[in-house]
Amino acid sequence: MPETRIQTLQRMPIFGGMRADVLDFLLDTSTVASVAQGKFFFHEHDKAQSMFVLETGEVAVLKLWEGQQCMLGHLRQGDCFGEMALMDLGPRSASVMAVKDCTAIELSTASFYKIYEKNLEQFALLQMNIGREVSRRLRVADERLFRAHMGALDLDPELPLLCT
Repeated sequence: MPETRIQTLQRMPIFGGMRADVLDFLLDTSTVASVAQGKFFFHEHDKAQSMFVLETGEVAVLKLWEGQQCMLGHLRQGDCFGEMALMDLGPRSASVMAVKDCTAIELSTASFYKIYEKNLEQFALLQMNIGREVSRRLRVADERLFRAHMGALDLDPELPLLCT
């Protein structure tokens, strides 16, 4: 595995603090998804058994509301999506579409279990990193809900909610 790819992964929040040998093992047990601009990684309500870490490109996170696709946000290189599937085993809560051509590491529940078997400490670190990301996003959602409740949703451009 090229050392530069491992170093790139180690700079991503979800893989922060992880050892190179474990990331190499993880990449060997994972697949890489390539999704062309305008195509979807998955759709809202699809069955979910994996998460993705965006290596290249950009995606839009979309949610259907009254027949329209509403954009919840954009994600870029180093961001992850679909992580709730590995935590709650529920269906997809939103759709994810490639805004630019993308490559992403797909981490299935099976690949997570292999990390658990190989190195429990590194598995726990990965789970904590995912938990931090979910918590960060929950804080953004809390702020968005509060602003909507107060009638001030449009005050912060970092909290987009656009429908088309």
